[in-house]
Amino acid sequence: MAGKHIEENQLIDRVVKINRVAKVVKGGRNFSFSALVVVGDGEGSVGYGLGKAKEVPEAIRKGMDTAKKAMGKVSILNGTIPYKVIGKAGAGRVLLKPAAPGTGVIAGGGIRAVLEAAGITDILTKCLGTHNTQNIVRATIQGLKSLETREAVALRRDLKVEEI
Repeated sequence: MAGKHIEENQLIDRVVKINRVAKVVKGGRNFSFSALVVVGDGEGSVGYGLGKAKEVPEAIRKGMDTAKKAMGKVSILNGTIPYKVIGKAGAGRVLLKPAAPGTGVIAGGGIRAVLEAAGITDILTKCLGTHNTQNIVRATIQGLKSLETREAVALRRDLKVEEI
């Protein structure tokens, strides 16, 4: 279910979840597929997309297109994140905690896919709210995008980096 593929322009894409959905109509059921895809460059950019289609490959392609458009920068410091943060999306809450070098990515399913696509190598995570995959992926990305570097905080507060 969680496949890994590297494209010509070195984007890492992960299929996090494929879901078969059925629409009940007069003549029976119409089946279609939705695919949750995470795309990253392994160097601090990551995005996710949801694609829906009658066939699985087409749903994955649509999800990748949406994910590429939604890519955003993430603050990474020595392979981990600068500080502890909780990402929130819907009822999904994800705790992201920096870890010492050599710890690895301590995360499950959707969270792991996002972190590896972003290029984070050492981090501790905990899913606090719902375990709904789509909300967990959204919460992880929201948490990562809310992070700021010391330089950005210093610039915002009109201070020197040493003063923080």
